[in-house]
Formats: sequence, structure tokens, C-alpha cells
Amino acid sequence: MKIREFLSKAWRWTKKVFLILFITQFIYIILLKWIDPPITMTQFVSWVSGHGLKRDYVDRNDISYTVKLAVISSEDQLFPDHSGFDWKSIKKAMAYNEKKPGRRRGASTISQQVAKNVFLWQGQDYIRKGLEVYFTFMIELIWGKKRILEVYLNVAEMGDGIFGIEMAARKYFNKPARNLSRQEAALITACLPSPKRFKARPASNYIQGRARDIMQQMSFLEPDPDVQRVIDYRR
Repeated sequence: MKIREFLSKAWRWTKKVFLILFITQFIYIILLKWIDPPITMTQFVSWVSGHGLKRDYVDRNDISYTVKLAVISSEDQLFPDHSGFDWKSIKKAMAYNEKKPGRRRGASTISQQVAKNVFLWQGQDYIRKGLEVYFTFMIELIWGKKRILEVYLNVAEMGDGIFGIEMAARKYFNKPARNLSRQEAALITACLPSPKRFKARPASNYIQGRARDIMQQMSFLEPDPDVQRVIDYRR
């Protein structure tokens, strides 16, 4: 009888704890629609591991539309149209990873990257992946595309210990993010897959080639009205 009572109390407390955690994270998601994340797990790890934490959050109106266009062109061309997940790319990545288990191909959208960077930790475990799906769904529902893109451009690692486009712009080109040219935006974006390995300036031949490809994609996507709406075209 005592064991049953103990298990019953433990279950009640467990439900209370989960309810409190659910309400807390839900409130946090809503608050981040208007306020910037105090710190992310990736930023914290960068700081404690000795890589540093250099960042300067800015409003989306202080970010050049060319930067937003470059990121969409490079990272997630369907960003204005999908609901958080690019299912075709996910299927292709899964098929590729099954054929070549020694290599990994990702298919994360900008929304998924924001969910991971802001709320979760780095890794490939199933618990994190499951939580990533949940948080991706929630920010798509509550924040909207413009806010998701704004947060991404403020929290993404864009150099060794450098987080956000404002700090990257000042570090590499000695100017604010709102004044970046197309080429400069493309060079910074070209480093995103491996920000600790590559630099926008001086740029390697590989990064320069990636930047040229990104600028071609920018020219292709720029007339799209859905893209223009998300990036505040010519604002």
C-alpha cells in the first residue's frame, strides 16, 4: 500500500513539474516574439569553451535586405513558403545518409535552425530532434517569418565566437549590417555552414566561389514577391 501511495504521489508531482515546464516554455516563446534571447546554449558553450561570445543584437530594420536575401538564397530558398519544414529536402537527406553512413547531409530550414539555436543544444539525438520539431512548429505559429529571420540573423554563429550579422559586419567589413553590400552579405553567408573554419575576410578561394554562387541565386530569387515580403525589399 505504501508503495502505491508513493508512486501515486510521485506521479502527481511529475505531472505538476511537466505542467509548470510547459507553461514556462510557452510563455518564453511568446516573450521572444518581441524580446531578444538573453543567451543561447550555443553561445554559452562558445563562451565557456574559450571561443568567446561577441554579439550585438539589432532590429530587423537595421539589417540590409541584401543580407536577408543572401541567407534565404544560401540556407533555405523555400523559407517564405514552407511551414517550418522542407519535406523534400529531408527525404533526400535521409536517403543520402542511408547510402553513405560515413557522411552527413543536413536539410534543416532556417526555422529549424532557430528552434535549435535558441531553445536547444547541438546534437543528433532523437530527444533533441523531437523537441526541435515542436519548437519549430511553435515559432512558425507564434512568431511568423519576419521575426524568425530576424532572430536567426542575430543568434547564428558567423565566425569563431562571433554571433549575429551586426557583429560579423563590423568584424569583417568595419560597417553596420544595414550598410552591407551584396558581395559582403554573400561572403558572410558563405561561411555559415562552418563559421569556425571559414572567414569572410580574408576569404579563401572556396568562400569566394560560394559567394558568387549565392549572388547568382540572390538575383534569381529577388523578384519573387513572397521573398520580397519577408525581406522588406528596398526598405
